[in-house]
Amino acid sequence: MAAPNSRETIIDYALRNLGHPVIQINVDYQQCEDRLDEALEFFVERHFDGVEKAYFAHALTQAEIDRKYIDIADLGPVNGPTGDGPTGNDIVSVIKIFQFNQFTSIDMFDIRYQLALTDYFGINRGLAGTPSMGLASYDASKRYIKLIQDFFQPEKPIRFSKVTNRIHIDGTMSDVQEGVYAIIEAYVSLDPEKYTEIYNDRLLKKYVTALIKRQWGANMAKYDGVQLPGGITLKGAQIYAEAQQEIMAIELELLNSYELPIDFSMG
Repeated sequence: MAAPNSRETIIDYALRNLGHPVIQINVDYQQCEDRLDEALEFFVERHFDGVEKAYFAHALTQAEIDRKYIDIADLGPVNGPTGDGPTGNDIVSVIKIFQFNQFTSIDMFDIRYQLALTDYFGINRGLAGTPSMGLASYDASKRYIKLIQDFFQPEKPIRFSKVTNRIHIDGTMSDVQEGVYAIIEAYVSLDPEKYTEIYNDRLLKKYVTALIKRQWGANMAKYDGVQLPGGITLKGAQIYAEAQQEIMAIELELLNSYELPIDFSMG
């Protein structure tokens, strides 16, 4: 049997794993769909293969500057207006917005431009009659410029909630002009319909199977202890308890071995 590569194939895999068609699995297909949705949500939240880091370039409007927040629905595809990359609606968490305005652009009067123009080529070897700048001095100069930048125009703190779908920018916006690009660093969820290898993930397959098994146990629990012809006794509560233990073990493995380091706030 081919590896699962769609919603239908991973559900079929889970049902076969539980004994179908030899055993009747008393779960409606819509219930299987719901349990798969839950598994994919948990996979995105806790598995490093469910998300990836992305950068959005967004030209700020005057309305956004005045209200001091960006609606993620206004963020276009990562790969450009005609690209097929993630959009703002795929954002799971926002890490930061890079600094705005004069420090994010360089012209011939910028100190960084002058530093590069006059000193960069002298890092490894001095020009005629001049000593070499050296990497240490160049690095120290760049750090000093960054210190000035952080002092006069620090990065603006942000708040983001997946419920409101807004990136709130705290602090004054008087130094930001319309049309300035906000570079947003975020984590985005990966679409399993586009990246179908997600359906063949080992833990996702186990998790979907365990969730459907728990649903099976819940469906049968109301008939627990009922004896069928032939002496068969229904044990829905036992199936539910077994599935619950499997789910807890899978979630613990995901949290301990596959979750990204905590370096951003979940929305």
